[in-house]
Amino acid sequence: YRDARLRGFDAACLIEVIEHLDANRLGALEHSLFADAKPQCVLVSTPNREYNVNFPGLADGKLRHRDHRFEWTRGEFQAWATSVAARHQYSVRFRDIGQLDPAHGAPTQLAVFTATQEAACN
Repeated sequence: YRDARLRGFDAACLIEVIEHLDANRLGALEHSLFADAKPQCVLVSTPNREYNVNFPGLADGKLRHRDHRFEWTRGEFQAWATSVAARHQYSVRFRDIGQLDPAHGAPTQLAVFTATQEAACN
């Protein structure tokens, strides 16, 4: 999917979005955002599946929302983001969002992508 109206922006934010996509559509999202729109800075947040043990009403293996197609562990999210960054000339760094559980991390994880040919996202 290409849309010229999405080009030329400094930043794009996908806040709690990717987990609502079918996994087989992630490649299309990646292409549209990182190969075509090419913003200088991209923020992507998604639930940390490891943290789900801290939700008393959430059964083991269940997702936080009925519309979530998947939820990634910290390692899975970092692997995805690192590979996307490498394919599209971005650097990526990771941040925790929310109260940190020493064993399971934070409830939400954030990837901050910066186009390597541009100044860093602050």
